[in-house]
Amino acid sequence: MAVYTQLSAEALAELIAHYDVGELVSAKGIAEGVSNSNWLIETYKEGGSSRFILTMYERRIDLADLPFFLGLLDHLSTSSAPVPRTIHDKEGAAWRNLDGKSVALIEFLPGISVDRPTPAQARNVGAVLAQMHAAAMDFPVRRANDLGADVSASVLAQCGSDALAKINPALPAAIDEAQRVAECWPHGLPRSIIHSDLFPDNVLMLGDEVSGLIDFYFACHDAMAYDLAVTHAAWSFADHGQDYRADIGQALIAGYESVRPLQPEEHAAMPVLAQGAAMRFISSRAQDWIETPADALVLKKDPMDFMRRFEFYRDGGSGIFT
Repeated sequence: MAVYTQLSAEALAELIAHYDVGELVSAKGIAEGVSNSNWLIETYKEGGSSRFILTMYERRIDLADLPFFLGLLDHLSTSSAPVPRTIHDKEGAAWRNLDGKSVALIEFLPGISVDRPTPAQARNVGAVLAQMHAAAMDFPVRRANDLGADVSASVLAQCGSDALAKINPALPAAIDEAQRVAECWPHGLPRSIIHSDLFPDNVLMLGDEVSGLIDFYFACHDAMAYDLAVTHAAWSFADHGQDYRADIGQALIAGYESVRPLQPEEHAAMPVLAQGAAMRFISSRAQDWIETPADALVLKKDPMDFMRRFEFYRDGGSGIFT
């Protein structure tokens, strides 16, 4: 989440008036993230207030995919998965156009994102991820993963050694490593719709329980084990990727397998999948670092946080997932 586009109070109020959610009370820009502009919206209607997330789609999202993203939220919200529903406007539309860009209003869910998860929290995240995979099996729309291992390799090559070295002198090594991972990428693993971006800030928790999975704008049809690898890379490290928390990594996988046991070929693929997961965020963060405008309200994220994760998986990955 981020704010690339500034909207006036008048423009926001006019937009919210198209929804049956009451009058706009406040709107606060959200700085976290790098792909879309987002605001926390509060409205007042019939003696009560409500909160929503307003998203304006800016980067990395093909607007032709909006029916997939927003339809997926509606599909999962009617199942056991704790995801926010899309708020449709008074004409029934799931999104609207504003100043040439598409915007959507999403249900706000209670809970907080944890900075340092406990094993109990990690176990529940793993279980809910598996439940989400099961609930998405019958979602009829498909979207290919456009951020796969081959794309990571291509993005890093396009960034180039010189630009990467300006971020960190060790970062150009990622170019060859990403190509190696792409060449040995496993295929034929069991698939469903996956989240593919389940960082702690995309999970809301009330105590040890998961109250919400949010930000599905990288969701796609791909290997479920890859989604677990992404989540493992996102949750199992502290101190910017320098310290592996074995208790968290083990609890996450145990929670997932308590709902959906991994097949032998998935277990065997996990080390490479985890390396590919790390490479995905190395490449996207490097690209964002290079391309983000200086005046954008965006928190730049260091790709070296995931380069350290990648090296950990590369050098000891086979022992982590046994």
